[in-house]
Amino acid sequence: MPVNTVTNSARRAQIVAATIETIAEIGYHQASFARIAEKAGLSSTRIISYHFDGKDELMSQAIVTIYGDLSKFMTIRVSAQTTATGALDTYIRSLVAYMRDHRTEMRAATEIFLNFRPEGGSRAQDVATDLSALSHIERLLAWGQESGEFGRFSTRVMAMAVQRALDGLPFLVEADPEADLDEYADELAALFARATRA
Repeated sequence: MPVNTVTNSARRAQIVAATIETIAEIGYHQASFARIAEKAGLSSTRIISYHFDGKDELMSQAIVTIYGDLSKFMTIRVSAQTTATGALDTYIRSLVAYMRDHRTEMRAATEIFLNFRPEGGSRAQDVATDLSALSHIERLLAWGQESGEFGRFSTRVMAMAVQRALDGLPFLVEADPEADLDEYADELAALFARATRA
């Protein structure tokens, strides 16, 4: 692993960006180091191997990059809300907006999600079954119940319903690239506003 200098960090970011673009364009299984190097404008695949200890690390870093960017995008918007009602509405709309405006990243994330199984590790699908992934929505829903904004319901069941409705969006976009995602956000936000209302 090279020393973590500004130059090396920039090169790693360049390779990860090219990886995401390549997977989005031609799919996970076709995204060889040769195709990634070509996309990144690198003279040799050895440059990728110098910065990443194999395909597993590169794919893992691609996922970390995509979801790190998504998390930052969401956190800024949701944390600015002063009510649970506003936070839930913003959570739904922000996630749909990110998916709408970052088609390349979400297409790559879907490909990795469906196909990546690191050696000795778990597939991305297995991570999706981790209940801790729902904890932030459950806390938001509990906040709404404590404040009297939301009615009584199982926060686990409601959190699962919210998250899975959003998780399915990349597959909808793949099936119908012309889908109106603003309308989807409006409908989904209204649906869960009714479902959680006190």
